[in-house]
Amino acid sequence: MRALARLLLATALLGSLAACSHYRLGAPGTPLAQSVFVAPAANASFAPQAGPLVTDAVRLALARDGRIELATAEAAAASLRIRLVRFERDVLAARQDDTALARKFSAKLTAEITLVDRSGKTLIDRRTIEVARDVFVDSGLQPTEYQTMPLLAEALAKEIAHALLDTW
Repeated sequence: MRALARLLLATALLGSLAACSHYRLGAPGTPLAQSVFVAPAANASFAPQAGPLVTDAVRLALARDGRIELATAEAAAASLRIRLVRFERDVLAARQDDTALARKFSAKLTAEITLVDRSGKTLIDRRTIEVARDVFVDSGLQPTEYQTMPLLAEALAKEIAHALLDTW
């Protein structure tokens, strides 16, 4: 009886070690490219000064992750092009004293990204990414948009990094 218990314990230990041998730390899969050049974002939307903010935020998001290396255009394995295509404001709530004036907006920024490798092969072709943030305009629309644009750029950068790095 004792030998049977030892045999079962040894089998269980061997089975658990074999099961753990295939485990890998870190994110699953490999990125589409090992190094990337992030071209300055082209702003075809009405978002004021959004191009440099988005470009900087994307570079920062990729650098923070660390799975992909930022490189110059000549040294990179792939080139990322970002085109901001639409900036919208939708009214979510009106003011109590004047229902024709908005108090809260939903600001939406939409971008198309394209990733092309060094040989010219398109890895990601004009994938649309959209982010939105709710905005209260109690202090006026212009200062509120100015304060919201970095938040939209950061959210968009997070989604773009996710599209490049996470294969599923």
